[in-house]
Amino acid sequence: MRGARPWRPRLVAAAAAALVGLGALGAAGPAAASSTSPSASPSSTPTDTPVEGVREEPLTVPVGPEPGGAQVTIDATLYEPDAASQASPSPAVLLAHGFGGSKADLAAQGRSLAQAGYVALAYTARGFGASGGNVHLDDPDYEVADARALVDLLAQRPEVQQDGPGDPRVGVAGASYGGAVGLLLAGTDPRVDAVASGITWSDLSSALDPQAAQGQSGGVFKAGWASQLLTSLTGSALDSARSATSATATATASGTSGGGTGGGAQLGVSTAACGRLAPDLCRGYLQAAETGVVPDSLRAQLARSAPAAVLPDSRAAVLLVQGEGDSLFGLGDSLTNAEAAQRSGAPVSVAWVGGGHDGGFDGAAFDDRARTWFDEHLRAGASAGAQTGEPAGSGESAGDPTAAFSVAVPRQSLFGGRGGGGGGGGSTPDERTLDAVPPLAGTAQQMALSPAAPSGQQGRQGQGGQQAQQGPQLVLSPAGGRPAAMTALPGLGDVASLVGLAAGGGFSTAVLPGQAAVFETEPLEQPLTLLGASSVRLSVTSNTDDAVLFASLSDVSPDGSTALPSGLVAPLRVTTTPGQPTTVDVSLPAVVRDVAAGHRLRLVVATTDSAYAVPTDPRVYGVGLADGQLAVAAAPAAISEPTGDSVDVPWAHVLALAGVVLAALALALVDAARRRRRPAAGGAHDGALETTGAGRGDLDDVVLEVSGLEKVYGDGFRAVDGVSFTVRRGQVVGLLGPNGAGKTTTLRMLMGLLRPSAGSLEVLGQRVKPGSPVLARVGALVEGPGFLPHLSGLANLRLFWASTGRPAADARFEEALEVAGLGDAVHRRVRGYSQGMRQRLGIAQAMLGFPDLLVLDEPTNGLDPPQITAMRQVLRDYAATGRTVLVSSHLLSEVEATCSHAVVMARGRVLAAGSVAELVAGSGEVLVSVGEGQVDRAVEVLREVLGRDDDGGRVLGVRDGGVLVAPGASGTGGLVAALVASGVQVDLVVPQRHLEEVFLELVAAP
Repeated sequence: MRGARPWRPRLVAAAAAALVGLGALGAAGPAAASSTSPSASPSSTPTDTPVEGVREEPLTVPVGPEPGGAQVTIDATLYEPDAASQASPSPAVLLAHGFGGSKADLAAQGRSLAQAGYVALAYTARGFGASGGNVHLDDPDYEVADARALVDLLAQRPEVQQDGPGDPRVGVAGASYGGAVGLLLAGTDPRVDAVASGITWSDLSSALDPQAAQGQSGGVFKAGWASQLLTSLTGSALDSARSATSATATATASGTSGGGTGGGAQLGVSTAACGRLAPDLCRGYLQAAETGVVPDSLRAQLARSAPAAVLPDSRAAVLLVQGEGDSLFGLGDSLTNAEAAQRSGAPVSVAWVGGGHDGGFDGAAFDDRARTWFDEHLRAGASAGAQTGEPAGSGESAGDPTAAFSVAVPRQSLFGGRGGGGGGGGSTPDERTLDAVPPLAGTAQQMALSPAAPSGQQGRQGQGGQQAQQGPQLVLSPAGGRPAAMTALPGLGDVASLVGLAAGGGFSTAVLPGQAAVFETEPLEQPLTLLGASSVRLSVTSNTDDAVLFASLSDVSPDGSTALPSGLVAPLRVTTTPGQPTTVDVSLPAVVRDVAAGHRLRLVVATTDSAYAVPTDPRVYGVGLADGQLAVAAAPAAISEPTGDSVDVPWAHVLALAGVVLAALALALVDAARRRRRPAAGGAHDGALETTGAGRGDLDDVVLEVSGLEKVYGDGFRAVDGVSFTVRRGQVVGLLGPNGAGKTTTLRMLMGLLRPSAGSLEVLGQRVKPGSPVLARVGALVEGPGFLPHLSGLANLRLFWASTGRPAADARFEEALEVAGLGDAVHRRVRGYSQGMRQRLGIAQAMLGFPDLLVLDEPTNGLDPPQITAMRQVLRDYAATGRTVLVSSHLLSEVEATCSHAVVMARGRVLAAGSVAELVAGSGEVLVSVGEGQVDRAVEVLREVLGRDDDGGRVLGVRDGGVLVAPGASGTGGLVAALVASGVQVDLVVPQRHLEEVFLELVAAP
């Protein structure tokens, strides 16, 4: 439609623009300092309207100083029930906010807990709001020490229930940044009795620099999320700096000891770039942002904020609530934390819910879960019971609505989206429970994988595990890292869900052409519930010393529509030796999803993702399956069946789609009517010849059958016009013709690089089209081999063979290299090769695996005479094994000396085809050698026969013990028959015209 604008890119752009203004909810990190014993003084900070029955007391709590010695205070508010007193103390709950927030975010929760009989202490973390100091990302020596000081404060309050001297009955609640500090506090302070932690991390270094490849060092910088987290710091810092007085503007960033912004915020590069982030963390972040690689110093700092490292020492009952739609902190973090916490023997409960940092997380529902958890583990008598090690919901706690494990399984949208449970809104998900926390890998089920076309349009390349060893597939990591795949936008989530119907319509931002290796299972015979992190063993080859990849697992319906759960990917950085395959075990993202029978699971390994820092130098990777298996994280049978209707029907989308379908149908009818009025270009039409090899016994030894082949380009130029010829086993066939004859176009169609306009090509009885499996039995050197110049010759051959996915033993490298004759030069970089050396290496590459059909374009280019002679014998010997060689060449003398058969083309047509001997002997002079003493008799017989020839046949003379004749209409065969009938012994018939003369006569004919 003229003037129409595509809606999908605009929608993606709008989503990306919305992301710019989004604040982040979670993060964490390191440093070092000491804590002082706290005392509290009233704060002048005003409070919101109080609630009946709740006392509110603003506090300013001194805590440990910054590294430079500047004193820091924490801004807090205490919420108490009116009934709480020394005579009737209440258990306490410490409330921690998310990244970029403050105690104001916790006011409603604090009042609600106070109304329920708890003493709630809400505070603003160091580096935020009116609290002093800098942000150290939940470092044990700063934020965790601050939280410990607040527990000390609660231990001094007479209205707080005490389990012993200095030991208050206390729980900690928080989500994201606040959730992590609660877990870290529980693992380092035995006084904490219960923790309710939501959507948080297990190891901050792994969260911001994740590594899905087991046993590999480093990770892939989560640049998109890191920048969003920093944005929430820099914006407030710059606003504060703009409004500050000149005196405040010159104060040091760490020079506060009380309220305000914690230091006056000097307006400089550090402040503008990082806000109140601690200087050491700022330096590490800036280096990571500039280089795309997280420095070891920053990784070490972030690793200090790892709840999973300290939870085994916790005595607290731990509730972990994790979001299923979270590209910042995934479901796997909750299971890692749960496994660590279970080692302590204390109760642990895990709940997977809809939403997360990408939106849709229900904070009120989390608060309700937290209060239920505290009711169980902080109320009278719960402290002792919390140490029994009994799982939640067991024994005397049987009435506890909180199960050991619960999961909200998203209802599946008709369009493959995440439905109501993924955080995008919609209908209520299926709630399912288990009496034990499942392992991260779920109940592993092995499924065979095989290569598949990235877009799905061309079908799969294998069946089951039969071709699972065909990888690696060659994929490109583009220069500059752009374009990059888009799977999940930080803060917005799954791109496919954002663009609504696009995923169902074949549009995908997650799999870009040439940038993804794709593998699929067979259709599922039974429905399956994914629960946890599946895994796969990959073989990765790189042209550099490492490879950065992104693995994901999608659900593919029978109609080809694809759903990537929450847009989650697993980034991996693999250390490699250039040109050598490296095997790695990869943990895929932990997900929850019902997969219907008849669906496939699709593994995508991509080279880019817009949410991560990727290499900016152009790279080529080979990605394949090391064992052809996918270890699927399946749910236990107890929760694998849905409790209700598992399909979410988005009626608004259905109606919209109906309108789109009707409009498309109308356009299709109009287009069809126009096509009926237009003749096909050149009169040709697809499928004009539908010949196949099936049931044709005459094709038993036919390797290549070309029938009525035509290629007409859009401008009407007919490059190939009705070409037909047959090539059989054991033949060396020369394809001859001047420039523009159509030879290269024919070869391109043979290789599946072009689609014919009409006619067909069959190799070994199978129709050739782009992506045909039979092309694996064809080796080719056409228009240059395209070697990577920085790799050695051998490394290039190994990389090429790895891309076929066949076992290395099948390549027969030694035999191919013997053909190349490069000696030790095969270990040198190709950039130093001469043209002849490159050509020999190209021929060796084409011969890898010794294919049934070898196609060579000008194979003797750059070869010296001894090498040309050797190549002749190589090709003849190759054909003698029952294989076939097709050679395109301009060196007619070489074709005559090498080939058994020839096809002569000109102006897109075949002018002649047959054995070289037949073509040469078809006309022209021949020397007939006869028995000793029989020359005179032979001349007499030949003159008699040729005297009856009206086509110019004649005896030309006697030479070298034979008779030189022009056969004329009698033909060579007729002359030989006459001689034999007359008793003349014929020893040899030698054509005296060469193939070059035949060729010139044929192509010169009108």
